[in-house]
Amino acid sequence: MYLQGTTMYDSPLEVVVRGDFACFSRPEMKVERVTYPVITPSAARGVLEAIFWKPEFRWVVREIHVLEPIQYFSILRNEVKSRASQRAAKGWEKGGGGFYASEERAQRNTLALRNVAYLIKADMVLANHIGDDAAKYRDQFRRRVRRGQCYAQPYLGCREFSGFFDEPGPEDTPSEITMQLGRMLLDLDFAAGASGDATPRFFSASLDNGIMRVPDREGAPDAA
Repeated sequence: MYLQGTTMYDSPLEVVVRGDFACFSRPEMKVERVTYPVITPSAARGVLEAIFWKPEFRWVVREIHVLEPIQYFSILRNEVKSRASQRAAKGWEKGGGGFYASEERAQRNTLALRNVAYLIKADMVLANHIGDDAAKYRDQFRRRVRRGQCYAQPYLGCREFSGFFDEPGPEDTPSEITMQLGRMLLDLDFAAGASGDATPRFFSASLDNGIMRVPDREGAPDAA
């Protein structure tokens, strides 16, 4: 089961995140980056963890409200075709050489989003062995949001696209967008051990009057 642990509250926690730019890359695009129309659940969870995270609980995203019209723009960026690995670095240490970005450079197009704003609703689910009241952690999260505190600057898909968060206000209402979003990445199931192998899980995403509802993880099919 995915939802191990307990959550003692019917109302999820809420935070609004905004940004000038965002790109939530579709996994089926191998070279060029093409964004989903809205933030993915895994990216939303990354925003929450950047604000407040402890090993005693996990974040489970329930709903994402799209607060602004969906606007695309295209940029051309210089990227490298490969990354320097630890094995290669050890070889350079022994035999000389190195990684030269100028020789690996390639221009790639990115289809991204501009002027984005989302209201994220999520549950804080405590681990089974934790005896504390969830209210303690929920209050800590609310205080951090109110003060603008975070462990790391949240980002919206790409690290250069910073996200800025705040408490929801009465003006933060979902836009009237209803559309099918297709198969969207929900999460990754990592294999036991330190192999790093993972199985992606997807769900059929849609917007209903600006609201995307996120299913439980065990109800989402894997890549197969």
